[in-house]
Amino acid sequence: MSNAAARPSPELLLPAGSLEKMRAAYDFGADAVYAGQPRYSLRARNNEFKLEQLAQGMAEAKQRGKKLFVTSNLIAHNDKIRTYLRDIEPIIELNPDGIIMADPGLIMMVREKWPHVPIHLSVQANTTNYATVKFWQKMGVQRIILSRELSLDEIERIRQECPDMELEVFVHGALCIAYSGRCLLSGYFNRRDPNQGTCTNACRWEYGTQAAGESSTSGEAIPEGQLASDFNFGEAKAEAESDFSTCGNGQRHPAADKVYLLEEKGRPGELMPIMEDEHGTYILNSKDLRAVEHVDRLTRIGVDSLKIEGRTKSLYYVARTAQVYRRAIDDAVAGRPFNPELLLELEGLANRGYTGGLLERRPAQDYQNYITGNSELHRSHFVGEVTAVREDGWVQVQAKNRFGVGDRIELLHPQGNRIVELKEIEARFETNDQATVRLSAPSGVYDSGHEKMRLNDDVRIVSSKGLDMRMRNADLDFRAGSVSSDEPVTVVSVLDAPHRTESALATSHRVTSALRKFASVARILPSSA
Repeated sequence: MSNAAARPSPELLLPAGSLEKMRAAYDFGADAVYAGQPRYSLRARNNEFKLEQLAQGMAEAKQRGKKLFVTSNLIAHNDKIRTYLRDIEPIIELNPDGIIMADPGLIMMVREKWPHVPIHLSVQANTTNYATVKFWQKMGVQRIILSRELSLDEIERIRQECPDMELEVFVHGALCIAYSGRCLLSGYFNRRDPNQGTCTNACRWEYGTQAAGESSTSGEAIPEGQLASDFNFGEAKAEAESDFSTCGNGQRHPAADKVYLLEEKGRPGELMPIMEDEHGTYILNSKDLRAVEHVDRLTRIGVDSLKIEGRTKSLYYVARTAQVYRRAIDDAVAGRPFNPELLLELEGLANRGYTGGLLERRPAQDYQNYITGNSELHRSHFVGEVTAVREDGWVQVQAKNRFGVGDRIELLHPQGNRIVELKEIEARFETNDQATVRLSAPSGVYDSGHEKMRLNDDVRIVSSKGLDMRMRNADLDFRAGSVSSDEPVTVVSVLDAPHRTESALATSHRVTSALRKFASVARILPSSA
């Protein structure tokens, strides 16, 4: 056996914004997940974990032989100190595999009361040198999540100086480049480190602001145009000042709960998401971190854990990143060369362009995408989640994006992916009168944003109560609960008496006035290609 084959395998650590995503992470190769503690974790938006979910998650993790860490990494104000020990105690009683923390005072309090609890120092503590690592090691911290500012060479030096300390490094996901007073803007834009006295004051540059929404399928921030004209900053500021209270007690403006996009004047098209919660304001890089090409180097350095960001991302994101980075780790441990196909597979994820961050100060252009600052579909896109498999070979799919007959579809599965060709599509839903309706058509387009579907080329709609309708096309509005057609419709009643109407479906012939449930069903056969 070669020395390369004997390399220790780093832990693959993935985010878990819900129990469903936790399970997907484990299924597709994660060794551990991290979940946020309510009220005490940063970037807590879209976090479905409460105490009950954490208890269930830890129980399932132990059954699988996996790990679950709890993120409790805020920098606390006085009002949180008062309640912290009370709120963390029931979580510690669940026996998590580690608590991810950043505040020195909270760490001290936990160490004094529960010295047996493993503590991982959050990236928010911004550890950038080996002396700091040694300090925290003396304080009883088990693992250090190293700063995003470090290069690969700096990480290697820390490992050499601290051989018996667990080290963790972010390798993929949204790159948080500013949180409250700690900023990476200058370092990222101009390679001048604000923490070393050479800040270019990037925070003072001219920025435009755009409104944004969040994609229901990917969790990505999506531009929605200019800010609403009815928002008056001056009035909002005056209102806040007239009702001033100490930090932690003031009323948040409703607009503060939304996501926005910043655009620096000198970098048009590079949109940086900005968001806020009760703990502070976060600015994310216009491009997503991707370091799959550096997994081999990080493995050789001896990094103990490779971490993926994305508690707000989709189930597909969790599955795909776990699968790709699992393969990269396995290749690195076995001494196999890096597989460039992994880069292509990550292109199938919604992303805003990829960057290696500051791991390489002069990154190879072959691995970078600086052309666009928004997500583009280069190789594939996420179309749906399989919710059930029937005995007759049909699978039930919750549709997320457009797909149709003839499409080549990649099925992601923990036991291996499979490329198939979609041969037939069928849709079923329930009406308000307890009937089951089945739709079939050779082609169609589903608009998830407006919950509408256009079916084409010989459409057939069959009700379990005996109604059989046939038409050349049909428009389904799932919000309104209507089915209509601008072509002649042949309707066969329960008595099999055919008749025709030359107009759109009349009210009496509508399938339903209110749909309660919709699911897309597709029969998938192996591709001959």
